[in-house]
Amino acid sequence: MAPRRPVQYDDYRQAVQQIILSSSDADYLDQLIPALKDATLSNRTAGLMRSLSQYADEREADIERIGLTKHEEFLASVNQLQQVREGTSELTSEILKLNQSIQASTEKLAAQKEALVDTRAVRQNITEASEALKESLTVLHAVNSAHGQIRNKNYYAALKALADLQNEHLIPTIQNKYATQHKLAEIIQKSIPSSQKAISEAVMNDLNTWLYRIRETSQFVGEVAFYHTQTRRERQKERMEADPNNPFLKNFRLNSAIELVYEESEEFNVLDNEELQVDFSPLFECLHIHEALGQSEKFKAEYAATRRQQKELLIPSSVNVTNDQDETYLGALLEGIAGFAIIEKATMRKTQNLRSPVDVDELWDSMCTAAINLTSKALDEIDDATVLLSAKAVMTLFIQTMEGWGYSVTALDAFVLNIFERYNESLTRSFDLDFRQIVSEDEYKPMIVEDAEKFKKMMEVTWYPPDKEKPPEDSKLPLSLPFSLMYPTCCIDIRNFLNRRELEGLLQAARSPNSAGGPTILTATEKFTNSKKEAEKRIFELVNSKIDDLVETAEYDWMAPSLVSEPSNYMQTLTGYLHNIMSSTLLGLPREIKELIYFDALSHAANMILALPLSPEVKKINPHGVAALAKDVAYLSEFVDTLDNALILKENLDELQQTVMLMQTDNPDEFYDISVRNKKFGRVDALNGPKILEKYVYPLLNMPWAGEITYAYRGKPIEDRSPGEFLVEQPVTSFNRRFQG
Repeated sequence: MAPRRPVQYDDYRQAVQQIILSSSDADYLDQLIPALKDATLSNRTAGLMRSLSQYADEREADIERIGLTKHEEFLASVNQLQQVREGTSELTSEILKLNQSIQASTEKLAAQKEALVDTRAVRQNITEASEALKESLTVLHAVNSAHGQIRNKNYYAALKALADLQNEHLIPTIQNKYATQHKLAEIIQKSIPSSQKAISEAVMNDLNTWLYRIRETSQFVGEVAFYHTQTRRERQKERMEADPNNPFLKNFRLNSAIELVYEESEEFNVLDNEELQVDFSPLFECLHIHEALGQSEKFKAEYAATRRQQKELLIPSSVNVTNDQDETYLGALLEGIAGFAIIEKATMRKTQNLRSPVDVDELWDSMCTAAINLTSKALDEIDDATVLLSAKAVMTLFIQTMEGWGYSVTALDAFVLNIFERYNESLTRSFDLDFRQIVSEDEYKPMIVEDAEKFKKMMEVTWYPPDKEKPPEDSKLPLSLPFSLMYPTCCIDIRNFLNRRELEGLLQAARSPNSAGGPTILTATEKFTNSKKEAEKRIFELVNSKIDDLVETAEYDWMAPSLVSEPSNYMQTLTGYLHNIMSSTLLGLPREIKELIYFDALSHAANMILALPLSPEVKKINPHGVAALAKDVAYLSEFVDTLDNALILKENLDELQQTVMLMQTDNPDEFYDISVRNKKFGRVDALNGPKILEKYVYPLLNMPWAGEITYAYRGKPIEDRSPGEFLVEQPVTSFNRRFQG
């Protein structure tokens, strides 16, 4: 909207007239303000003042004129006005009285109303206080109920009551800032953690009491478990005796699948029976409480630490292996370890994630190691076979018991074998002393049997020849026997020694866990086989090394001017060595082993001899050199003919013999004819044959110019020949041409 244009006045008298005649105050101001503004802006304020003064003068003149001309009317009006004023004063006085009366009534009514309001407020306050008290009593009752459950050891119920108290009362009240129990709820809420801690401590106290009782009961648990294992042993023995015609039943030992099937009808719980009841309720409750408190990991760690401490307390500083009445007796220690481990395994099976298999196995391994070390240390001072046998029996019972609970007994098995070795050594020493004493005390006089009864007893304890077993007739008594008292006494001592060793029973008791369901597997057999192979290999190496040394001493003159009359010295020594070592050093070996040694030695010797003419150092060979080699090969072949299985052994010489035949042949072309070569030289190497033939030279005989024996080279190029060298133009012509070609 455009701004209003200011009003401009030419004559303020008209403006003053309009201002005076205004009907209302607002209209008066609306007329006055523009006039004042215009006079100010146009600097005509004096003109506006004159107009106003002029109007005032005119009005005063009018009043004077009226007063002078109408004086009576004016006085009458003044009187009348005075009366009206008096009446107004009276009315005002009455109004004031009435007002005072009304005010008094109003004050009384206000006081009554205020009293009513105060009464209603008090009543509301009483109602609210009553409701707040009821709610507070409900909360306090819940708190008292929770603490009552704690006193009655109903820990989980107490924990649940606290949780309900929080969810149903405390948290809603705290969240409502206008609740009357807000302060009380905050105080109780702050006390909840201390109440939960009290529950946790109380349940841990009960658990510690339970753990102490468990520790005290562990040995009895192990004793019951050992008794149960011994009972199973006896039942298994009775089953085998009741069915002697079943050969398979003897192969299934304790803890095997078959034995466990038989034992299914014999229900027995080591931890819950007539003699013993182990209640795991405190453990379950404690675990449940800590899970509800969100402290399960902390509880697991504390429980594991406590069990480790109890394990340490279970292991003594030393162990007694001789006195079964001693508290530190080996049997008591193994019973305690068995009970501890059984409770651990039962805990792991009855709870989830409380005891990990790794923790349980770690405790088991440490206890086994401690038991083995203590027992081994105690047995170091023992040389009594009876004590060793007793320790073995207790340890075996312990192994069979714990194997049934799924524990690894590999280390214990190895230790029982160690006890067996000590037991065997102790028996051997004792037997040796007894045997020496028997021999030293014998009078070396023939034993005299005076009656048939003594003869019969003597036959039962000795290994007298069968033809002497028949009791002599009374007419022949007394009988002089062909031995002294030493013989039956030694027989008795030997029988006792063998009976006490119980080798088979000890090996079965110390078997590997992998063979629990079947016969015992002796790993020594495999080791013996491997050792046997190593020994055979070593014998072969030594024999071949000796052959290498002998062949290296061969001194062939491949271009000998004359024939040799005897085999080479190395060949005679070689055959003599093979004969002597087999008839002396290796005489005790089985026949098949000796044949293998011969076979390998002859094969190696043939290869070494064949390598002599093929050596790069040998440039040429004449018939005399070939004849010397042929004589040695024939000598070796004759030696082989004297051995057992000569036909098989001589196969090792085939390549050597055929190579010599090739060097002595009148027609070398036969080697290059496949059909002929397969028949006469089939074992000759296709590469070695040409090398040998290249080295062989023929003597130039019956030549008029041959004052001395010269030799022609097979395969030598014509341009390389000397004037005295010429090829024999007979059977070898084509051969030489082939190599010259």
